[in-house]
Amino acid sequence: MDWFKRKKETLKPTEKKDMPDGLWVKCESCGEITYKKELEKKLYVCPKCDFHFRITSDIYIDILFDKDTFKEFNSKIKSTDPLNFKDFKKYSDKYKAAVQKTGLNEAVITGTGEIEKRPAVMALMEFRFLGGSMGSVVGEKISRAVDKALELKQPLFILSSSGGARMHEGILSLMQMAKTSAKLKRLAKHNIPYISILTNPTTGGTTASYAMLGDIHIAEPGALIGFAGPRVIKQTIGQDLPPGFQRSEFLMEHGFLDLIVHRHELKRRIANILDFFEHKN
Repeated sequence: MDWFKRKKETLKPTEKKDMPDGLWVKCESCGEITYKKELEKKLYVCPKCDFHFRITSDIYIDILFDKDTFKEFNSKIKSTDPLNFKDFKKYSDKYKAAVQKTGLNEAVITGTGEIEKRPAVMALMEFRFLGGSMGSVVGEKISRAVDKALELKQPLFILSSSGGARMHEGILSLMQMAKTSAKLKRLAKHNIPYISILTNPTTGGTTASYAMLGDIHIAEPGALIGFAGPRVIKQTIGQDLPPGFQRSEFLMEHGFLDLIVHRHELKRRIANILDFFEHKN
């Protein structure tokens, strides 16, 4: 038969097309895969389960501040290596790598701007920079942000995203807890509001100092907030921890937070809070 004599048709190879990395993002909570551009439009909140992805300080600036109003100050201050600290790598090398990776000089950005035309001073922590750890320069920049709020008589916001104190700097890092706490007390004496915004994660020495000293505490949904980690606490007390322990909702239920605010509503709610304090004064 003729069909026995037919030659096998071979598939012609096609040119392989490269798929750019990072086009799709998988939700850490529900596993939903979302096109990155769509996720950006939703302010990095999962469209399926409302999980709030961790975002960078520059994205928070775009979300919270009116366009082109944010003006950074003290951007050129850099940390040193007072202890010549070294574990697997030198602290100085880790610091240089963080600067190169993020384009920032430290784990906090400070500046002034307008939130729905209400002026404010803000410090925004950057988790990408050595886990948002609080070293000497972070403490100094937050202290100077307090001074700026006093000078301008404007409310202060601190948006926390931190793993805690930067142990590479030893006691100098831990001293920032007392330093920033004492500075914030000056705001209260002058009736200048301080609003603390807690994002995922806010832990360690950051929680034990300025993050929990606000006149009002706002948290994003599902944020991890605490001092010691859940595993450390469980090992210490020898008991299982309750469901949702150290998450925003648990802290709200136990009186540690005033508000849990969805990222889509954050700017509007902050503007409302600023109006409240303005009318109060």
